[in-house]
Amino acid sequence: MSEYIKFTCEHVAAEIHPFSGLAELNAYRRKLLHLRLIGVDSNGIGFGNLSIRDGTTHNFYITGSARGGIPELTLADCARVVAYDFKRNWLRCEGSAIPSSESLTHAAVYESDAKAGSVIHCHDSKLWAALLNQAPTSSKTVDYGTPEMAYEVMRLFKVADVQSRKILVMAGHEGGIVVFGRDLEEAFAVLMRDWKEKVAGWGRV
Repeated sequence: MSEYIKFTCEHVAAEIHPFSGLAELNAYRRKLLHLRLIGVDSNGIGFGNLSIRDGTTHNFYITGSARGGIPELTLADCARVVAYDFKRNWLRCEGSAIPSSESLTHAAVYESDAKAGSVIHCHDSKLWAALLNQAPTSSKTVDYGTPEMAYEVMRLFKVADVQSRKILVMAGHEGGIVVFGRDLEEAFAVLMRDWKEKVAGWGRV
């Protein structure tokens, strides 16, 4: 398992069945890859991940760990999270891929907002710096991919306007930004709203 995965993952033998959101997931991954909001950094480490809720359940499909540089994902590059426990730092998943290191963070969003249908975790140092402490922001002492981050996300839903703004900044994870929406279209629109305002004018596009 990757050194960046901080949770214990229990694999269920069953492979995931085709899900209707895979084409949508790939479509928005292509947009994010083009904007370099997900991808692979200079050290060859993949960053950024997307997920789609499985119906009205707390289960969700999420891109696999170390898939940041793959232009088009197949079912083998995704995992279906079917159970999780923040306190135990544990999750159960189906599929051949190891779920993204941020799976517990995605779970915390779905746990906190019944209307959230998709989550995007991306990286952009300029947007991150511009939004830090201007948008709902996690504690700088909380590291990514940990139960503490999951609890921090849920705390922000209670004390900040995360539910309405649909975005949060990870102060302890430089560049890390999380957006969500009813679907990936809305989550991407939330990201673009802030990205175009804060970054596009600086010559990124």
